[in-house]
Amino acid sequence: MLDFKQTILQGIPNELPPKKEYDTTINHAPKRKEILSEDDKKLALQNALRYFEPQHHATLLPEFKEELNNYGRIYMYRFRPDYKMYARPIEEYPGKSQQAKAIMLMIQNNLDYAVAQHPHELITYGGNGAVFQNWAQYLLTLKYLAEMTDEQTLAMYSGHPMGLFPSHKDAPRVVVTNGMMIPNYSQPDDWEKFNALGVTQYGQMTAGSYMYIGPQGIVHGTTITVLNGFRKIKKEPKGGLFVTSGLGGMSGAQPKAGDIAGCVTVCAEVNLKATKTRHSQGWVKEVIKDVNQLVTRVRKAQEDKETISIAYAGNIVDVWEKFDEENLHIDLGSDQTSLHNPWAGGYYPVGLSYEEANEMMANNPEQFKKEVQRSLKRQADAINKHTAKGTYFFDYGNAFLLEASRAGADIMSEDGKNFKYPSYVQDIMGPMCFDYGFGPFRWVCASGKAEDLLKTDEIATSVLEELKKEAPEEIQQQMQDNITWIKGAQENKLVVGSQARILYADAEGRIEIAKAFNEAIEAGKIGPVVLGRDHHDVSGTDSPYRETSNIYDGSRFTADMAIQNVIGDSFRGATWVSIHNGGGVGWGEVINGGFGMLLDGSKEAARRLESMLFWDVNNGISRRSWARNDEAIFAIKRAMEKEPNLKVTLPNKVDPNLLS
Repeated sequence: MLDFKQTILQGIPNELPPKKEYDTTINHAPKRKEILSEDDKKLALQNALRYFEPQHHATLLPEFKEELNNYGRIYMYRFRPDYKMYARPIEEYPGKSQQAKAIMLMIQNNLDYAVAQHPHELITYGGNGAVFQNWAQYLLTLKYLAEMTDEQTLAMYSGHPMGLFPSHKDAPRVVVTNGMMIPNYSQPDDWEKFNALGVTQYGQMTAGSYMYIGPQGIVHGTTITVLNGFRKIKKEPKGGLFVTSGLGGMSGAQPKAGDIAGCVTVCAEVNLKATKTRHSQGWVKEVIKDVNQLVTRVRKAQEDKETISIAYAGNIVDVWEKFDEENLHIDLGSDQTSLHNPWAGGYYPVGLSYEEANEMMANNPEQFKKEVQRSLKRQADAINKHTAKGTYFFDYGNAFLLEASRAGADIMSEDGKNFKYPSYVQDIMGPMCFDYGFGPFRWVCASGKAEDLLKTDEIATSVLEELKKEAPEEIQQQMQDNITWIKGAQENKLVVGSQARILYADAEGRIEIAKAFNEAIEAGKIGPVVLGRDHHDVSGTDSPYRETSNIYDGSRFTADMAIQNVIGDSFRGATWVSIHNGGGVGWGEVINGGFGMLLDGSKEAARRLESMLFWDVNNGISRRSWARNDEAIFAIKRAMEKEPNLKVTLPNKVDPNLLS
């Protein structure tokens, strides 16, 4: 029997492991739609079998064919490892490169059963956000990482490890691309087809870039969004009602964020397994299955000004319609179902059970699409009734308004060009955070020790409090929100999987926190730390309906910023970089990039972090500034004052009277 390190080094075993039974106790990906021709299926089988020696093909062929027919994909369940999947302390990984060991740790965290949405299908969140397409890719990738030196770089093509290539110590150890299609082949059915063929995958944002840290990753951003949402309507969260939906991967953070903000939160979810998971993890406090009971409970919570999160085990459309019928006032409304993936499990239509919907999705996809669009129209109609009574509704960047508009719902403004409701980035996070350079910076304690996370929390708090003393008035609120957040992080028990933390920081904050971490590592106070961020950030993502929705110079449909970002990070010292098509709003709708960086206490790490983190933020601020965003102009001018080598082209504003 091989131990853990030996199993990693073995890679794809020479002898076939026993076939594994399909485990019905965990959450599985839905069956994907039938899209391949008979010739395509033969090609998919050839593509899968090329990972294995020819003597195994006769055994594996009928098995892979069965998977393709039953699930619409070839996952290679037989090769799923027998060891427990979780982020081990970094020293437990085999290898010649500390940086490569950190990447193995992060990959395994993304597939941890407590973290991943569909762990056996290698999907972390969002219904289709995959780390790999199949288990052969996983085994081969970890073997390469265990073998690599700091003079090599691993090229990852949509989950496939193309191989180790000679490079140098300052190059990234891994370069990841996911779903990078020729533009004319980037429609939703193209993903279905080419993913089924085994030649591309949907990496979501932080799934295929090995930087997902469980729902904590979005709790902080959601908390800030909810707090600023209530500030926007000039109301205290206490006694206020926030209604939304989705308890899967990223969306599972919503009720916890509502609890931290201090409001009443109702979050609907049709998948009972997902609801039970979030309830067992303490991310939602109560579960109610009857909509009439829900109305009674919410009324009492509003009257008593409770801080309470309630999961409604049912369809969100029923909630919107029932609350309208009962004249129950909603203060903030949104939706975070995975509408970037509307036809393959991202959104479940009202009027069908979860099981009925899954069956129709696989066996009658055209009818399923009609049901989804009918449901979206009903949901939009109900939302319109609430907003007429004073509800503030915002799109949560999940393509809800986009898909509702395509369904023919009444969600367009009078000009017929824009949505009647803003994106939360457009209205809240863009001008309040991203334009000032504040975004979701995160770190993982590679030692796996809870005490290291506590120490990093204390270090980050101390750094932010010092920076706040000299911070301009324009960013005082952002600084204080993050100080409050980090001080309450331990109390709110946000860790799921790795010992990780997230906060919103600007370039100065990120650099100073990282420098303090590196110094603590050098002094032996903490173990190594992996830095990263969500792609949902200032600079990494070009997404016209979310991250760059508050760009008004016509460039929001371009992707120069995201591409420049990942190229710039790669030669400024990132340990690994990634660039994806798809993100959280849909295949063909966004280009987004990310990075990971290992801090090991060395002078080299100190040099890299200053160079890379400064670029990683200010690239985005400069683009936002050029779009004439006042907050970004303020931020980039401040950055140029601090760094004489930074010289950014500033826009000259035109008198609007000249144009009239």
